[in-house]
Amino acid sequence: MVLISAVERMLAWRYLRARRAEGFISLTSWFAVIGIMLGVATLILVTSLMNGIRDEMTSRFIGLDGHVTVYSQARAFRDYQPAMDIVREVPGVVAVTPRISGQVMATAHGIALGGQVVATPWEALAARTMFTDHITAGTLAGVQEEAGVAMGERLARNLGLHVGDTVTLISPQGRSTIAGFVPRMKSYPLVATFKLGMYELDAGLIVMPFEEAQRYFLLAGSSGGAVSNLEVMTEDADSAPEVAGRIRLVLGQSVRVYDWQESNAGIFGALKVQRNVMVIILALIVLVAAFNIISSLVMLVKEKRRDIAVLRTMGATRGSVMRIFIAAGSVIGIAGTAAGVLLGLLLAAYLEQIHNFIKLVLHQEVLLENVQILSNLPTKTDPLEVLVIIVLALLLSFLSALYPARRAARLDPAEVLRYE
Repeated sequence: MVLISAVERMLAWRYLRARRAEGFISLTSWFAVIGIMLGVATLILVTSLMNGIRDEMTSRFIGLDGHVTVYSQARAFRDYQPAMDIVREVPGVVAVTPRISGQVMATAHGIALGGQVVATPWEALAARTMFTDHITAGTLAGVQEEAGVAMGERLARNLGLHVGDTVTLISPQGRSTIAGFVPRMKSYPLVATFKLGMYELDAGLIVMPFEEAQRYFLLAGSSGGAVSNLEVMTEDADSAPEVAGRIRLVLGQSVRVYDWQESNAGIFGALKVQRNVMVIILALIVLVAAFNIISSLVMLVKEKRRDIAVLRTMGATRGSVMRIFIAAGSVIGIAGTAAGVLLGLLLAAYLEQIHNFIKLVLHQEVLLENVQILSNLPTKTDPLEVLVIIVLALLLSFLSALYPARRAARLDPAEVLRYE
């Protein structure tokens, strides 16, 4: 727009105004603006939503398993204290926590459901806001006092349990008797429920006191007993692969080490592919809107043939005519992009409220948690991605204006005015 004079900008704006309704943009121009607006807004909303989902799932997986997980080559990690001392000295490691996990069958009121038991020392559990900030009933103090277990809110609901009720846990790790193999069974009071926002965790996770978990899974013994694995927290989640490599070097072949990206490669790989495909598909909306600009300006050139011919006879150059229609296309692109950015940012900022409003109006759940994984719609807007979308939309708008502008500049004034 810097190389376009004030007169050319004024003519471009006048050409975009409707003939019979001064002050209003013509209908075809409106369609082009709306197309650009919807394309830009949808791109911003989708990229923000995919970023939010990825960050939310990352925080959930890291909050449950840590940045790096160290397993023994054996079934249980025995004599783990020396390994913890070695890992603490690895550069980039912030904390190391022993962890016990195991599959159980939870039964209550004649209902049996599968669940995953996890247990860490109380100091580590109390430091995890993933649990402490999402308690929906009861308190985790009961876990500290070894008075009972906590479980996901949906699991408790499916079993018909409330805080204070008793749940029986059945482990496949039992004992052999004369009558055959007997699974291990033990009943615990329910001291708390939590809602972490992920269906799989809320419908299957059980938190047990650390020492009780060792006894229940037959891991208790001298020198601290045994654990399932070690959880390692690093200075930065993105540095987890490097730290995992260092841990492999210092512990050798006696352990298996996985960072959080390796452990959840399938899920995050699917999210990445889904995000890329959606961005490509939605970018086509902007491309279609750019074709609307072409059709709008081609129609404008056809309507203004006589005006263009008069301008040429008055001394306007082909370059000047071309710049007029480039300015017209740029006005459409800038207006649509600006409106789209505003709409996209508003939708991304208030998406959860919009979701709740739609759910209230329809009187039913819009998201199926067991299908969507997350029970909410988190968003995270990346300024760099928004900038790329703006540049893309403006570039397509400019390129779309070139053909109609060149067509207008090539009009022969003598041919147009011959029968006028």
